[in-house]
Amino acid sequence: MKTLQGKHIVLGISGGIAAYKSAYLLRALIKRGAEVQVVMTPSGKEFITPATLSALSGKPVVSEFFSANTGEWHSHVDLGLWADLMVIAPATANTIGKMANGIADNMLVTTYLSAKEQVMVAPAMDLDMWKHPSTQRNVETLRKDGVIIIEPEAGELASGLTGKGRMEEPEAIARRIELFFEKSQSLRGKRVVVTAGPTYENIDPVRFIGNYSSGKMGFAIAEEFSARGAEVTVVAGPVSIKLQNPAIRRIDVVSAKEMYGACMSLAGDSDCMVLAAAVADYAPAVVSDKKIKRELAEDMCIRLVRNPDIAASLGKEKNGTLLVGFALETDKEEENAIAKLKRKNLDWIVLNSMRDPEAGFMKDTNKVTVISAAGDKKAFPAKSKRDVARDIVDIVSVDLTK
Repeated sequence: MKTLQGKHIVLGISGGIAAYKSAYLLRALIKRGAEVQVVMTPSGKEFITPATLSALSGKPVVSEFFSANTGEWHSHVDLGLWADLMVIAPATANTIGKMANGIADNMLVTTYLSAKEQVMVAPAMDLDMWKHPSTQRNVETLRKDGVIIIEPEAGELASGLTGKGRMEEPEAIARRIELFFEKSQSLRGKRVVVTAGPTYENIDPVRFIGNYSSGKMGFAIAEEFSARGAEVTVVAGPVSIKLQNPAIRRIDVVSAKEMYGACMSLAGDSDCMVLAAAVADYAPAVVSDKKIKRELAEDMCIRLVRNPDIAASLGKEKNGTLLVGFALETDKEEENAIAKLKRKNLDWIVLNSMRDPEAGFMKDTNKVTVISAAGDKKAFPAKSKRDVARDIVDIVSVDLTK
């Protein structure tokens, strides 16, 4: 069955004894209907010949920046745009180290650094190299960057030792790839709204009340929903980050009232709304139309009025829409999150704590506990926000596809 029909896959091969397995992986992907472009390191060619891989893929193997025969330039940027997935198997300790640290001295790592698509890595090395702290640091860096690590197996190694370090078998990797693409279509036809970033509440034309939200978590969630086939709209407060997926619709707002208006207008046509924005609870009662001069008074009092509660308003008129809220707490974290979940009639709430150094505003990592209205609870370790987004969407998707 052509389960990967029409999919474009870059298969990266680095220089290790497990490179012979890459021919079997390539064959498995071709049999499933994928179009595969092999990119290999110069040392990879010492373990398996480009002629073998080219015969299997039907494409010339890319290894150098320029073709020795024709002088043709091989564009790593074009490869990154062409591919739906990049898989590096085997990935040696050397290649993993270069990827983690951005050392673009060969075509394979340069292509990785240009990749817009998901990247998977199947490490292969001796057990002592795999266990070495530097390798583990580099692997963890790749995880935080959103790379999927296909863990090596334990078994007999080329060194004669026995332990963890064998590259996962080609058929198992091919199945992982199939599952990845199956998931990418799992939410087709679903309409999802995600709020992201802060809101700014003006005091005068140059000053505002706001918070430190970067929007990274909300944007990562939006990208993940879109990657699984959902039709996604992001209602974004004032943030500097950009969406990677051009299919995602973006509505930019500034204030809590503007975000409220956008969300209420979208609610009736949405299957799921994820409220990841850090919305200001209060706004100045009076906004000056001119810059307030420091010389006018020794001190200044600003009277604040309550902003509309987006989550509570949506909770009152759900009409089948799945609602996911966020709770960033500083004390009694779980107690406060559950109270918010019930008070606002949410289906799920994502709890993170300002007391955790790996969670909170402006960080690239987050550490969350996801709690349902039914009382289900799942706590996750600290991860990159991209990985946290996957965990959240995994959980919500179960209810969304019932």
